[in-house]
Amino acid sequence: MKTEDITLLLGDATEQMRKLPRSSVQLVVSSPPYNIGKIYERDQKLSLEAYLSWQAEIISEVADLLVDGGSVCWQTGNYVSNGELFPLDVHFYSIFKEKSFKLRNRIIWKFNFGLNADKRFSGRYETLLWLTKGDNYKFNLDPVRVPQIYPGKRHSLNKGAKAGLPSGNPLGKNPADVWEFSAEKDFVVNPVWDIPNVKNNHPEKTSHPCQYPVELAERCVLALTDKGDTVLDPFVGVGSTLLAAAKHGRVGIGIDREPEYIEIAEDRLRKFRSGELITRPLGKPVRRPRESESVARVPDEWLKQGGDA
Repeated sequence: MKTEDITLLLGDATEQMRKLPRSSVQLVVSSPPYNIGKIYERDQKLSLEAYLSWQAEIISEVADLLVDGGSVCWQTGNYVSNGELFPLDVHFYSIFKEKSFKLRNRIIWKFNFGLNADKRFSGRYETLLWLTKGDNYKFNLDPVRVPQIYPGKRHSLNKGAKAGLPSGNPLGKNPADVWEFSAEKDFVVNPVWDIPNVKNNHPEKTSHPCQYPVELAERCVLALTDKGDTVLDPFVGVGSTLLAAAKHGRVGIGIDREPEYIEIAEDRLRKFRSGELITRPLGKPVRRPRESESVARVPDEWLKQGGDA
């Protein structure tokens, strides 16, 4: 699929990236396979060493495609072997550093639902590394500000010319490196990117087992690019990064080796252009059940057992 602003390429990420013009991409947003046996990985499950070697090849191509001052947002989780966790962001940081990238933020993406564990605490977050190729990078804070918690707070009377004036920015505050879209609650003590992951009842759910929400990519696109800039996702899956690019007037390029996912991405982009696609609105607070809802009440069976958890 190719339109004026969006290109979808079917094939191997390394091979397809080698065909693209060098120094032509402003931002890379992607979530590479974690090598944990998902359906799209089962024909090439690798050792951790082989996996990281492959990813180093990918990152080398990414480095060549980025303009000076370009950014990478690399979202990842953990590699698991015999019950032991290996945090992939730690390994990826070393690879990017070898390519002279500079880490600007290590962002936490928190979600409430995921795989439950029996022999360790259930994982409820993943990390997103924001790195830049050089120091002359773009950072547009205003489009991604979150509401002020204390908009009426003022400077103290000993602040000279600012004495008594509002101390915050009227456009909102910086969301920090651990973000919360619902600023009214946890943001005071624990600001996080509290974006629901795409599970069965999420409006964006497709057949992809590790789909991330469009709004996760949107914040990166808005903060790190300008209109008309090119955004690349070498593991585009069902197109969340390209939808974020298309929504905000950026040029998007996506690569995936799975024909099924490319077809879904094409269909989602068509529906977006026709106004049919449903996505979760950027910045919408995470829904919490009301006390009156049955899902928020302790089951009678638990009460009879004397439990309250």
